[in-house]
Amino acid sequence: MYTCPYCGLPQDRVLTLEQDRVLLEPGVDVLAHLVPAEHRWIVLSDGRVTVYGVRPPVPTQRCRVEHRLPCAAQLLPDLWPWLTAMRAENARRGERSESGRAQEGPREGPEAAPEEIGFPDAG
Repeated sequence: MYTCPYCGLPQDRVLTLEQDRVLLEPGVDVLAHLVPAEHRWIVLSDGRVTVYGVRPPVPTQRCRVEHRLPCAAQLLPDLWPWLTAMRAENARRGERSESGRAQEGPREGPEAAPEEIGFPDAG
């Protein structure tokens, strides 16, 4: 797990097909049709990810999103209603972790993973 330099929350650093790294929101796997094509990161069988620009996507296809989109500490356009909810939850989590971090110190490993956020299926 890596820590976001803006909000301090953990994020997944994943290798792309182009051998670059992208920072993805941990524990978030949404239906691809809820995400604009240029923001859909599909996990491949070898663990790498690639942008999935198929329009329309397969109805059951799931994808991940970059952490910069739901990061509450970065100013970005409000792309989707569920993203607004995720950004608000990340802001609350960041505030809670800030107050707890002074007492506990930084967390690593599985205990650093964010809580699973459930979103209604809009499909």
